[in-house]
Amino acid sequence: MEVSTTIWAITVGLIATLIAIDLFTSSRTAHDVSFKEAAAWTTFYVSLALGFGVWVWNYFGSTYGTEFFAAYLVEYSLSIDNLFIFVIILAQFAVPSIYHQRILLFGVMLALVLRAIFIAIGAAALGAFSFTFVIFGAILIWTGVGLFKHWDEDPEPNDNFVVRTIRKRMAMVDEFHGTKLFIRINQKRYATPMFLVIIAIGSTDLLFALDSIPATFGVTSQTFLVFTANAFALLGLRALYFLLKGLLDKLVYLSLGLSFILMFIGIKLVMTYLHEQFDSVPKIPTPVSLGVIAGILTIATIASIIKTSRDPNAKAHAGRVTGHKEEPPAIL
Repeated sequence: MEVSTTIWAITVGLIATLIAIDLFTSSRTAHDVSFKEAAAWTTFYVSLALGFGVWVWNYFGSTYGTEFFAAYLVEYSLSIDNLFIFVIILAQFAVPSIYHQRILLFGVMLALVLRAIFIAIGAAALGAFSFTFVIFGAILIWTGVGLFKHWDEDPEPNDNFVVRTIRKRMAMVDEFHGTKLFIRINQKRYATPMFLVIIAIGSTDLLFALDSIPATFGVTSQTFLVFTANAFALLGLRALYFLLKGLLDKLVYLSLGLSFILMFIGIKLVMTYLHEQFDSVPKIPTPVSLGVIAGILTIATIASIIKTSRDPNAKAHAGRVTGHKEEPPAIL
């Protein structure tokens, strides 16, 4: 797949333009996002991603078009799990609801930059030696198995190393000061909770990218498609948060379904490497991957609806890769 510098520039420019439009229109004034507004923005971003996929299909061919749609589906489905984390972080820091939109937008901007760096590193590693497929596959299988074991638990945002470090090294105030990240008191600069929350969301998303980006490389090895699938999924994530915020608790088996998706793509990556070494090892085609991923998501959603209809008290969890740390026993 040959992607010219011009196409890269136009694509990055489009993404930057979308962020600027969002920054200076809907999120410019702090307000509670209505369901109607969230639905409109979600429809816009999903339609934009689908339109981009159609362009890839027509310009680069059906093979790459299919790979983009598979990559976008993987990223979007895994990103839904991020929404649980957003809810937990925003609740833990007691963020006023009128600031949720602004915080998530800045968090997405930070995540886009961090993911772009991670994608570049991953693409370089894959280009340097194909055994990277096995490494990525092992990471996904390990993550999937861990999530399978702890799918009904929630992560602890304070486990985030970056957040803990900032708390120790920076002077902070406890009160929100609008959307300001820093304020000055007696000529001394202090960080506000707004700054810490944005860092928490951005860095937590990077941790999720440790499995989502290898998963995307599992359905396409094209850097351009991996980057754009990530970008469109992240751009629509904020609107999806407000759209699904009241429904997240109902997706009881989503994390369980995502664990199977991660393990499946991990196995696919390992088989991709083995196929290159031994012709007798089959390679899983992208349309098959797309069907399996869509099937797992459908089953998880239907099973969740059935579960919550039978047990209204059933509640979904974000899941975590490792279990909760046990506190050491007190010494009497």
